Amino acid sequence: MKINNMSQFIKNLSGRIGPGIYAGVQGQSSPQHQSFLRQLEKELKEKDNLDSPLDSLETVVFDLETTGFFPEKGDRIISIGAVKMHGSNIIEKETFYSLIQSDVPLSKEVFELTKITYDQLADAPPADEVLVDFLRFIGSRVLVAHHSKHEQSFMKKIIWDVMRTRFQHRIVDTSFLIRVSDPMMKSMALDEICLKCGIEIKDRHHALGDAIMTAKVWSCYIGIAKKAGFYCLRDVYEHLAKFR
Repeated sequence: MKINNMSQFIKNLSGRIGPGIYAGVQGQSSPQHQSFLRQLEKELKEKDNLDSPLDSLETVVFDLETTGFFPEKGDRIISIGAVKMHGSNIIEKETFYSLIQSDVPLSKEVFELTKITYDQLADAPPADEVLVDFLRFIGSRVLVAHHSKHEQSFMKKIIWDVMRTRFQHRIVDTSFLIRVSDPMMKSMALDEICLKCGIEIKDRHHALGDAIMTAKVWSCYIGIAKKAGFYCLRDVYEHLAKFR
């Protein structure tokens, strides 16, 4: 597919578009989708994950590939990858992966990292379809991500732009459990923490590949937290609060 002159002009300026990046699909959620979102919101309000035992905590570990770091300045999600976990066990057959449709050219840096092409994004499913499928996959589980502020900011933006509703899932950063072993530990790149845990680095900068590696990190530190005597997320919150 050829890049039109306007798209090329935008790329030459900054590689970004304005903050209303999903204007074409805003507010177009179907009645069925709206009903699903209301039911999901109800489930999230009723479910208390803080006191669930770490052994049986149901989570979805996920990762986003994006065009940059600033959703409010026009950067956007181009792919989502996720895998389900039960406690420290990775459910390998329960994975999610999708590109998200886009007509915006990618920077050379993003292409080199992700190997995602403009044509692949042009042919990908639209954002509203991907988001509903992803939310159905998550259900009311806790979300886990590495450097989760990045994922959280993008999810809040796209959910609001596309569905005009707030993103309400709890997202726990991997550092939350990592700091159990060392409360003063500084943030580490995914590659570094994988090496520290003896996890093979594979399919880096592919959303599902990164999600699976992150799940292995989470599994590793659930084991460490349990050995240290932590029973549930609330125990970890209360412990780490002492070091603030």
